Amino acid sequence: MTPFSDRLFPRPEPGANGSDNRPGGAAEHDPPTLAWHPGRGRVDGAQEGRHHDAEVTHEHDAGVATAAGAGAAAGAPAEHEHREHEDGEHDEHRDDEGRSRVSVVSEPGPSDDGPDGSDADDEYRWHTGKTRDSGAAKDAVEFIEVHKAFGRNKILRGLNLGIPEERISMILGPSGTGKSVCIKHMVGLLYPDEGDVLVHGESVPNMVDDELFGMRKKFGVLFQDGALFGSMNLYDNVAFPLRQHTDKGEEEIGDIVNRRLEEVGLGDANDKMPNELSGGMRKRAGFARALVLDPDIVLFDEPDSGLDPVRTALLCELIQEIHDENGGAYVVITHDIASARRVAEHISVLWKGRIVESGPAEELFNSDNQFVRQFLSGESRGPLGME
Repeated sequence: MTPFSDRLFPRPEPGANGSDNRPGGAAEHDPPTLAWHPGRGRVDGAQEGRHHDAEVTHEHDAGVATAAGAGAAAGAPAEHEHREHEDGEHDEHRDDEGRSRVSVVSEPGPSDDGPDGSDADDEYRWHTGKTRDSGAAKDAVEFIEVHKAFGRNKILRGLNLGIPEERISMILGPSGTGKSVCIKHMVGLLYPDEGDVLVHGESVPNMVDDELFGMRKKFGVLFQDGALFGSMNLYDNVAFPLRQHTDKGEEEIGDIVNRRLEEVGLGDANDKMPNELSGGMRKRAGFARALVLDPDIVLFDEPDSGLDPVRTALLCELIQEIHDENGGAYVVITHDIASARRVAEHISVLWKGRIVESGPAEELFNSDNQFVRQFLSGESRGPLGME
C-alpha cells in the first residue's frame, strides 16, 4: 500500500544514476506551493515547502527519510535556516540555487529617547514645570498629565496646566507645539489619550452629551480668521449663538447684538457681509459673537494672526477693556511676544508637549530659565533652534 505521504507528495521518478531528475540530483522532494505560511508572512514557494515539510515529517515513511539522507550525503545543498529574533522584520537572501530565504532581523525596542534620538531627560532639561502663584482663588481649566498623539506624532506628553480664574492668560510656545490642541481639549472637541481635563472642577472626557453641550455654553471662542458665516450679514452672524442656544425674543437679541457690536467698534456695520470686512473687522466681529452668551471663559486662537502691528495693538487693547468690564477667564493662544507684553496677566510657556514654566507675566519675563528667557525675548541664541 502506498504510504500516505507519497500519495500527498508524489516523489519524482529516479534518473539513470539513481537520483531524482532535478538539477543537483537531490532526492528530497519539494511539495506544492502553499498560499500562506502561517505566522511568517508570505514567502516563496520553496521556502514554504521546506517549512511545511518540517511540519509533516512525522507522516513520512522510512523510504522518504532514507532518500533524504542519501541526497544530503550526495552533497545536496543544505537548507537555509529561518532565523527568528525579537521582532518581525524580514530580510530576504538567496541561496546557491537562486532561491530566496527569509530571515528575521531585530529592530531597536522602545526607549526613553526623545524624538530626535536624544535622551528624554536631556530633551526636557529646561522643563522645570515651575508654577508660580498667580493669586487666583482657583483654576477655571486644569490639565492633569494629559497625553495626546495623532498616529506616531505625540503632541501633548504629560501636560500639566492651570488656567486661573479672572485673569487674561496666555499660552505661548513655538509653532506646532500643541497650543491649539489645548483649546480643543478644553471644549471637548478632542479627548486625551491619557490624563484628564477639568473645567470648573468637572472632567470633560467623562461628561455625557447633555453635560458636554451645557459645558460648552460656558465658552466663547474667537477663531484665527473670525470664522464668520459667509452667507449671513454681520448682525445675523453675531446673533446666531443667541438664536441657536437660547429662547430669547428678537427684541432682546437685538439689544445684546447691538451692544456687543458697539463694544468692538462695529455698531454701524450690521448689514455688511463678511467679504466686505477687513481682516481686523472680521476679528472684532468674531470677538463680538464670542461674547453674546456672556461666557465664563473666552478662548482666543491666535487673534493677532494676519493683522498688522497697529491693528494687533488695537485688538489687544480691546481684549483688555472688555475683560476689565466683564471679567472671566480669558485664554489667548499666541506666539506673539508683543501681545503678551501688552495684555498677559498669566503666562504658560509650552514646548514639546509640556509646560516649561508658568506664572504671573512679570515673573516669567524675568525668569532665569534659558528657554523661557530666549523665547520671551526673541533671541536667536539659546536652547530653541530651527528643529
